[in-house]
Amino acid sequence: MLANRLHLLLPFALPAAADASTALHAIQSPALDRLIARATLVERVIGEDFQRTLPHERWVTRQFGALPAAVTGAAGAAAADEAPLAPYMLRADGGEPGNATWACVQPVHVRIAHDHLVLIDPASPELSDEDAGALLAVARPLIEELGVRIEAPRPTRWYLSGDGFGTLAGASPLRASGRNIEIWLPHEAHSGERSRAWMKLQNEVQMAWFEHPVNEAREARGLPAVNSIWFHAQGAAQPVRSPFARVLSDAAATRGLAITAGVPAGAPPASFAALSALAGSDSANGPAGATLVELDPFSAPYIEQDWARWNDAFAALQTDWFEPALAALQSGLLGELALTLCGDTGSVTLTVTRGDLRKFWRRRVLASLFIE
Repeated sequence: MLANRLHLLLPFALPAAADASTALHAIQSPALDRLIARATLVERVIGEDFQRTLPHERWVTRQFGALPAAVTGAAGAAAADEAPLAPYMLRADGGEPGNATWACVQPVHVRIAHDHLVLIDPASPELSDEDAGALLAVARPLIEELGVRIEAPRPTRWYLSGDGFGTLAGASPLRASGRNIEIWLPHEAHSGERSRAWMKLQNEVQMAWFEHPVNEAREARGLPAVNSIWFHAQGAAQPVRSPFARVLSDAAATRGLAITAGVPAGAPPASFAALSALAGSDSANGPAGATLVELDPFSAPYIEQDWARWNDAFAALQTDWFEPALAALQSGLLGELALTLCGDTGSVTLTVTRGDLRKFWRRRVLASLFIE
């Protein structure tokens, strides 16, 4: 028996309107088309071009109530540019954030373009845990010398806490990836000024990694050097609540929020059928139970503008999730399906029930969801 409600969170599932014709060229999606046509629009968040955080990050932050009270009062609008998720990421990775303020820091490759620097998606350099650990071993004493506390339960994702960072605001790596990094570099949230503490730390690490054996070996294999670090998601853990009975996601932030809220969390299943089998062996979800499944096959091709690969991911999602979810709604095995489709600036949330499927007069189309 499935949970009464299923909510699918899909980062980078909505191309910008300018890319839509290329992204969705020749895609056949009858199940999703029907779900969207009959669904109720719950929320549409437009967002802005220069927000530092991503729509799905802001969405999970709001759903779990992870914004500090002061921020909620001052900027409670749905498009508020806040997603202080690092402490929850740390918890999901096996650490304990306590009451300290933490930022996530990742080793990255910054490419020199014609007249500027470009951040490359942190997942693309294919950095092994062994190589990341070697780089971390060099960077750790430099970080600690500056009075900064570091936790690194995962070699490729570090967590830093230090008074010198104050209210430093950084951009999500995927927000800045592929772009001139100048406007996305960490700055003081209230003044907009660059942080000397961060710049000093970054420079120390960059110099230590220059001509490091790990990078020399990578370059010999035709791989980009790991030549910088990226700061983002700074914040302190808040008491959070979960609107979901279970959370299934590969994203550390989402899983960490669920763990903090005290609800079961795990990896997303490969398909709706696998979710059904999982739900069949777990009777914990009562009538009001909802399962959040975050599926992320789109991020890498979206950032790289590889629309052929994005199309393939969309087609797989159609077969593995949308078609069986529609059938479960029609048969009554699923009470409600919610979809949160995100782009790189905005998001759209829809819900559809069995009764909604009979509302033939509803005619919404996928193209109406594209973010301008």
